[in-house]
Amino acid sequence: MSVSPPEPLAAELELLVAKEQRDKRLPSIVAAVLRDGDVVWETAVGADATTDTQYRLGSITKTFTAAAIMQLRDAGKLDLEDTLDRHVDGAAHTPTLRRLLSHTSGLQRETHDDAWLTQRFAPVSELLETLHEAEHVLPPGARFHYSNLAFALLGVVVERVSGMGYTDYVEQRLLQPVGLTRTSFQPDATAAKGYLVQPYVEGVWDEAPVETGAWVAAGQLWGTVHDLCRWSAFLAEPDESILAKRSAEEMRTVQSIADHVRWTAGYGLGLQLFRDGERIVSGHTGSMPGFIAFMGSAVDDRVGCAVLTNSSSSRTTQLALELIAKTVERWPVPPKPWRVEEPPPADVEPLLGIWYMEGDQVVFRWREGKLEAQFTDAPDWSPPAVFDRGDDGRWRIVSGWEQGEVLRIEDDGLVLSGYPVKREPGTWV
Repeated sequence: MSVSPPEPLAAELELLVAKEQRDKRLPSIVAAVLRDGDVVWETAVGADATTDTQYRLGSITKTFTAAAIMQLRDAGKLDLEDTLDRHVDGAAHTPTLRRLLSHTSGLQRETHDDAWLTQRFAPVSELLETLHEAEHVLPPGARFHYSNLAFALLGVVVERVSGMGYTDYVEQRLLQPVGLTRTSFQPDATAAKGYLVQPYVEGVWDEAPVETGAWVAAGQLWGTVHDLCRWSAFLAEPDESILAKRSAEEMRTVQSIADHVRWTAGYGLGLQLFRDGERIVSGHTGSMPGFIAFMGSAVDDRVGCAVLTNSSSSRTTQLALELIAKTVERWPVPPKPWRVEEPPPADVEPLLGIWYMEGDQVVFRWREGKLEAQFTDAPDWSPPAVFDRGDDGRWRIVSGWEQGEVLRIEDDGLVLSGYPVKREPGTWV
């Protein structure tokens, strides 16, 4: 840890975790808080627990699978609108990769071989040979429906497109470059043992370890809270030599609402999205027999956390959101200081300043080497439209409102998303 939090905050965070361990009768729990890219607080409560102990991460593995797919997309080796059979010959079901990543394929939740009943997870060859037995329980795109089967299939896509085994790909293209030295597909000697807490006595049952077969891409990884914080920081602000920032933003962009009652949760591309008041936390939960995990970051606040426990019956999301909220409230990250930047290109200068879309005032400005546009009455939380210049001289919005639309420069003004933009207010015609 590079810096320590104020003592009152550290004591409050410690109390939250200690109460969680006591009230939910957890054999052990470890937690760490990430602030502005650094782990600033950590704790371990319970028998034989340390913050360097490995715990099973369960479905947090899906975030690595999604990042692998995005890497391959950025390399031009696949498209998110490709159907499964384009990369997996003869696949009995053909949802798009985007549908698989966002849990909107409509495929059944688990693999179709009753793996949880038999405690045998089929290898990839058998999974694909019998894929026709899997059900589409919902029409594609109908609504969010969590599917481990979907991510098992995405793991096969990673293998077929990259020409590498799934675990080799993740280790060589993600774990090693990001520096996740304590994350692995098999536990090491320091790994925690998984338990199920008995309901009416103060005791535990040992949970049998599960090997996931073709399901490896959905839930096999083990890791520590430090590595999870490092991974969360990477997904919030990636090294572009490993993963494009725009791809990480896509992963955090909501594809479907997961909570259809209160709209407190959504899902992006391999990332869960949690709403806590006005704050959005992106990350993922994980659950395997004997283990529960959480990793997430409030990207705008530059604060995140990881929580791991070796109990099958604990929900850690609320605790994690409280750890993040307390840190943001008590120890907010200062805003980045303003600095003088390089001037815009000469042909951009005439575009800057106040324009009007009918009667609505829009300001174009140059910031961080990009052209931006924002309505003057937009709320503070609303991001501006950010443009990239294309080879044809047109500008295209790459983030913010009207993303994907085009700005054209005409002799008498601008055309944005098909609407005239003038220097003076006036009617459309």
